[in-house]
Amino acid sequence: MTAPRLEIDLDAVAHNTRTLVDRLAAKGIGVTGVSKAALGSAGVAAAMLRGGVRGLGDSRVENLARLRAAGLATPFTLIRSPMLSQVELVVRNAEVSLNTEAAVLNALSGAALGQHTTHAVVLMVELGDLREGVAVEEVLELARTVGKWPGLKLAGLGTNLACQSGVVPDQHKMEELSRLVEQVEAACGIELSIVSGGNSANLDWALATDDVGRINELRLGESILLGTEPLHRRPIDGLRTDAFTLVAEVIEVQPKPAQPWGEIAQGAFGDQPPRTGTGTICQAILALGRQDTDPDGLAPPPGIAVLGMSSDHLVVAVSEVIAGQVSVGDELAFGLDYSALVRAMTSPFVAKDERDLTPPT
Repeated sequence: MTAPRLEIDLDAVAHNTRTLVDRLAAKGIGVTGVSKAALGSAGVAAAMLRGGVRGLGDSRVENLARLRAAGLATPFTLIRSPMLSQVELVVRNAEVSLNTEAAVLNALSGAALGQHTTHAVVLMVELGDLREGVAVEEVLELARTVGKWPGLKLAGLGTNLACQSGVVPDQHKMEELSRLVEQVEAACGIELSIVSGGNSANLDWALATDDVGRINELRLGESILLGTEPLHRRPIDGLRTDAFTLVAEVIEVQPKPAQPWGEIAQGAFGDQPPRTGTGTICQAILALGRQDTDPDGLAPPPGIAVLGMSSDHLVVAVSEVIAGQVSVGDELAFGLDYSALVRAMTSPFVAKDERDLTPPT
């Protein structure tokens, strides 16, 4: 098979999805499966649907269009604020979008009217992480305004934490969002159907709290795909962490000095971490580079240590224990974190091998 490639176990994705959906359902919280790290893969999205998500979300309208073209029958949510230049595409390919700007809402209204449809809006609230969100004191005014735009429906409020600044979604933050929901409902005379508390970083709170308040939805990507939570990158009990494996081919194996020699300046990507050790090591090179993935997010197999990566070469040290077992043409398999996964899925040089081992019903 071709390399480099991502081997994707769709059964693992479905298992992780079902496990989280069931645990959160006991709290009254539904799940929107986020496909963005999988580049809008229809196979991955279908595995999430098989696992019980109530809908699919993505930050790129192009990915949503791909999923819609694949015939997946489920509500689609654009989880990044729409670009003004794409409002027509957004309305055509997403039933719901997350919003913060009046100018965008006005444009969405026009697009919805032109397509003879109603587009649902979730207003995002800034609760401290300093990424997207309307200031708390401005939420009521914008919520009232949404109702004045034909073609739009105010469906809910949401927030996003632990992405930009690492602010933890705790009980206090979620109670603040719940209070805002009740204020908006009272002021606008409506009932909001979506209260989106956040992403995979919310799981620690959601599964531990005795009071979820008005939170009834989470947008989950990393936890489903990788089986880890983003706050500390710890594996989640009962989830599989092997849904994605990055396989690369060895193109050189040579004994090399442990240390470089000559005057040292910057490498191709700036300062390089110092190499350790003395004497001679067994060094291997794999046909994998920064164009393909994030070297800091790779988990090498036993006996392999990552030394560095350029655009097209991954340099590793092979331990003495397995030195005789690694040859040119061999393949090595690496685990990935979220950053490495996103870049590997995006690279046109990395083949994607989706495997669905579940027998047809």
